[in-house]
Amino acid sequence: MAQVVSLLANLRTTTGKGAARQARFRGEVPAVIYGHGRETQALSVGAKALEKALTGVEPESTIIELAVDGKKTRALIREIQRHPVRPDIIHVDFYEIHAEEKVKLKVPVRLVGSPDGVRNAGGVLDQVTREVEIEVLPENIPDRVELDVTALKIGDSLHVRDLRISNATILTQDDLTIATVVPPRAEEVVAPAPEAAAEVAEPELIRKVREGEEEEGEGEVEGKAEAKPEAKAKPEKAEKPEKPKGGKES
Repeated sequence: MAQVVSLLANLRTTTGKGAARQARFRGEVPAVIYGHGRETQALSVGAKALEKALTGVEPESTIIELAVDGKKTRALIREIQRHPVRPDIIHVDFYEIHAEEKVKLKVPVRLVGSPDGVRNAGGVLDQVTREVEIEVLPENIPDRVELDVTALKIGDSLHVRDLRISNATILTQDDLTIATVVPPRAEEVVAPAPEAAAEVAEPELIRKVREGEEEEGEGEVEGKAEAKPEAKAKPEKAEKPEKPKGGKES
């Protein structure tokens, strides 16, 4: 059965962003209530009282008993708006309900038990769907729906058609998967980057020539290339003795 919490609300005579900002400054949360052909009414509720009322309950499936100007009205929360950065509630929509009229709402699905595939095969339980929509009389609203997953093995699944909700009609598509047990995830081995592999493969025994040494070595080679060996002096030819004029050689 749905839980019922009481909350005091006040009518707001002014609307708009400015009025809502002033209400929050006073510690109040702007709200509206509608349903059953009534005109939408602007309300405000205490911020602390609202947070306390919603602690430990499922807001969408909890009946709120609003006391407005001494008159009590039962309602469901249709929407809660929160601050984009802080967890503060900044606006609430209430939908009036009557005891004899069925309502449509979403209820959370809670998994119970430890699957066989998780205990004995190292599988992982994955909950795909976390809430379902139902149609039910206010007095039969469940605060949640429980689904036993103990018998699930790896590869097994449970669907919406496996849910059992007393005195309620399930509106969510019956073949929608609620939970499944998947095989254990294999650990991924990250391959080294090509540059890293090249660095590791480089032999450590080869000493790299430093920049200064390379230039110096190149200079020596160039110097040797430019220096040519000195040519050996050729021996001078011996001069032939002059023949004496007018006579024969003796």
